Amino acid sequence: MHKFCKTVVYSLVAGALGAGAVVAQAATPITIGVQAPITGQYANEGQGIADAVKLLVKQQNAKGGLLGHKLEVKVCDDQGEAAPAAICARQLVNDGVLAVIGSYTSGAALAAEPIYARANVIQTSDGTSDELTEHGFKTFFRNAPPNSAEAVFTAGYFKAMGYKRIAVVTDHSSFATGLADAVVADAKKDGIDVLDKAYINAGSQNYTPVLTKLNALHPQVVYFSGYYTDGGLIKAQMAQLGMKAKFVGGDANQNVAFAKIAGSAAAGAVIINVPAPEDLPYPEAKEFLQQFKAAYGHQPPSIFTLTNADGLRAVLHTAEKIKSVEASKLIPALHQLHDFKGLTGTFSWNAVGERTGSPYVAFEITPSGSYKITYPAAAAK
Repeated sequence: MHKFCKTVVYSLVAGALGAGAVVAQAATPITIGVQAPITGQYANEGQGIADAVKLLVKQQNAKGGLLGHKLEVKVCDDQGEAAPAAICARQLVNDGVLAVIGSYTSGAALAAEPIYARANVIQTSDGTSDELTEHGFKTFFRNAPPNSAEAVFTAGYFKAMGYKRIAVVTDHSSFATGLADAVVADAKKDGIDVLDKAYINAGSQNYTPVLTKLNALHPQVVYFSGYYTDGGLIKAQMAQLGMKAKFVGGDANQNVAFAKIAGSAAAGAVIINVPAPEDLPYPEAKEFLQQFKAAYGHQPPSIFTLTNADGLRAVLHTAEKIKSVEASKLIPALHQLHDFKGLTGTFSWNAVGERTGSPYVAFEITPSGSYKITYPAAAAK
């Protein structure tokens, strides 16, 4: 029996036993799960997600908890991979969680998704593969915009910048290949010549053979759809080869480690993503950054710490609004969430759990390693 089915039964028993039993039952904790890569190549992303959830739970408990219930956090390390993700999903379901925040990679989120759906457990993830919302699972909610939306913006950015010749690089993950395919399709629609779509093996370290081949095609842009761990190396090796092409990366390249990996070559790289909290016009986002740094001694590793935080914030907000943590009531209410003021912009969730209403921007990495919005002009400072 799911924890919250038990809660209903216990509440009825409490009513029969008297007010004292009701007070005891009110203290029954609610568990929030975190499924993320706590170890492995994306560990700083997973640790950022877990830290954000723990901070939000601590803050919620300081306000009296959620509808009178104390919140607890259970973290499971899926290493950003499918097989451990499925194990995590089964473990967290057995732990009786109300909702799970994660995972960071689309592949891990996809592996866990049907397990949470069968158990009627809410899952919010920053996985951007369009496939995640195509299965019809009512329990899934995306806390970052999908690949298809990012691709439309990216092609528009290329066109606005006057780039007519691009080369695309991707790894073999479902996330990166999906984003690369979408960018290629939308770029072609905008009349941009896609010279090649090249594949790398993530984590293989040496990308000079692929880059040398692409350099001979004289692209204006090398677009990389994969993760920051490879993106930083690609940017560094482009500089070593003397490539004049602009590096433009998809959202998974936005991580503080990108500039560390690329070194001095990082400056000038462009990354497409939703706005960072410091670029948003309301104080909640900036306040959370200050709170995070005060709690952990550093800023979040990337925007995905904050999109995942938004997933939990939206769940807590909705539960308080409808005054219920019963999945049968909370899940439909989440699908009707409108204009929620997130740390990463105002968004809604639609009937399939897709995040809508989120803007994109193009960031350029400065020589100091910070990010500066360069497109669109209205968002640039």
